[in-house]
Amino acid sequence: MKRFYKDVSVSPVGDAFAISLDDRPMKTPQRNPLAVPMQGLADAIAAEWAAQGEDIIPASMPLTGLAQGALDQVESERDRIVGRIAAFADSDMLYYRADEGQQALIDHQAEHWDPLLDWARQRYDVGFNLIHGIRYEAQPEETITRLTNVVEAQDGFTVAAMLSLVGLSGSLIATLGLVEQTHDSETLWPIVNLEELWQEQQWGRDDVAVAMRDLKQAEFEAAARFLDLSRR
Repeated sequence: MKRFYKDVSVSPVGDAFAISLDDRPMKTPQRNPLAVPMQGLADAIAAEWAAQGEDIIPASMPLTGLAQGALDQVESERDRIVGRIAAFADSDMLYYRADEGQQALIDHQAEHWDPLLDWARQRYDVGFNLIHGIRYEAQPEETITRLTNVVEAQDGFTVAAMLSLVGLSGSLIATLGLVEQTHDSETLWPIVNLEELWQEQQWGRDDVAVAMRDLKQAEFEAAARFLDLSRR
């Protein structure tokens, strides 16, 4: 799509901040006003639109997409989206460890993953079952209930960020570290990509895999930034 506007602005509307193009208030795909409760987030979304060149490239505006998701999908399908996020309480990638014969990798996983699980144990008073190999084992019911309650308690903008973060990382625990502001994206990204990075160390670099991981990292960092801006 060609750029059709010259100016981008932010203005207060009630308790929110609306983004306008040439003084025309923007709408989401579902025709809701593109207005957010945090001025910093509104300014950052406006900056994405102001930075567009002759062509509008939606992929270069992740904050806009996440805000639209919060205002459209989370608003109308909150229970379904919360359920998708909370499902990771029973299948977090941090629970799954290498087969017993891969002791070096098991030790590497424990070194980097156990501190994050220990933090969650203390923060939410929960326990976890660690699983060796590719098989399913249910987590304690109380753990699933408590972590689900934590997800349900979040506002719509946090839920929108969490949906992206759990999908990219495979870890609700890592995502909650960002929500609780006890961990940052720079620290967490190599943790949730530990096995892939381990394989690279053992067998060498795959340029295609690295390029894909870099794209996912950019999305992960954008979602973490959106989360941070939505909580100010």
